[in-house]
Amino acid sequence: MNYHNITKDDMLNGDGLRVVLWVAGCNHQCEDCQNPVTWDITGGLLFDETAEKELFDALAKPHISGITFSGGDPLHPFNRGETFRLMRKCKELYPEKTVWVYTGFLWEEFRDNPKMKYIDVLVDGRFVKSLRDEKLCWCGSSNQRIIDVQKTLKSGQIVLHHDNLNNTHI
Repeated sequence: MNYHNITKDDMLNGDGLRVVLWVAGCNHQCEDCQNPVTWDITGGLLFDETAEKELFDALAKPHISGITFSGGDPLHPFNRGETFRLMRKCKELYPEKTVWVYTGFLWEEFRDNPKMKYIDVLVDGRFVKSLRDEKLCWCGSSNQRIIDVQKTLKSGQIVLHHDNLNNTHI
């Protein structure tokens, strides 16, 4: 897997102070995407042991609420294995920290995948330029959902993340 950046102390990609891993590779290629540089699966840098150490060193800080996987698309077929491995490791090392994932895929495409248990919040759906809404919290267009994965898995019905129920900035 390749990546473009590891952002530390991020407040824009999930609740609390977060570490964000920006992966390479996206086949959705949404019009007016905020990160088109991340579309190329071969772009960026190889995610190696040094990058993994940097990621987990940043995540270990007590003021960090969790990790966000973005990109690109962390659930691009080429990225899935490594992304799920990293999610599992995050949950094993820091069970109190949350895992957020941004993807252009829909929840319905992954709901039966047992590895979804490693995700706390999934922001799903492609960005749609005509549905862009700058008042939305943690997503760019009104078709995207901020899903509480753990509650959704328990109930069998999609449950939105509590801080985004009215889809506006708090």
